[in-house]
Amino acid sequence: MAIRDELISIGKIVNAHGCRGWVRLIPLTDYPERFFRMDRVLVTLGKTCREYQIEQVKQVKKFILLKFKEVPDMNAALALKGAFLQVTREQLVKLPADTYYIFDLLGMKVYTVRSEYLGELSDVLQTGANDVYVVESGRGRPILIPALKQVVKEVDLKNRQMFVDLPEGLR
Repeated sequence: MAIRDELISIGKIVNAHGCRGWVRLIPLTDYPERFFRMDRVLVTLGKTCREYQIEQVKQVKKFILLKFKEVPDMNAALALKGAFLQVTREQLVKLPADTYYIFDLLGMKVYTVRSEYLGELSDVLQTGANDVYVVESGRGRPILIPALKQVVKEVDLKNRQMFVDLPEGLR
């Protein structure tokens, strides 16, 4: 696997901010505080991936503002518009037990606890109360499975399988 395939996006630069080389980004992480602890980050724009040194970080509403050492002015910042800030798997925030990154769940084969194949996990809806797994069965409408401990019995990341005990209404 090439290094670029192993990178995970944690932010997207949406514009320059001011005239001194700051960039404005939308965090693509549930842990935006991570930007305040980072010294360097990979910035990928198109086929170009380059490491940048972070000098300063600010949070303004839903945005993160970053000042890179290598970006001296607004023109250089504008040239990064649309770029993704990325990290390696080793740089990811460690999750609590029985918690998973969505990108690790997507594409998993989903089975009932009786080994009946239900389909492939294609999306995760974040509803607020609990996530909902969208499983494409290939037989019409997708199956919506609540991401609750009493429903999701096992997640096997290594073998890319999930086992669920469907509630009465979903069987």
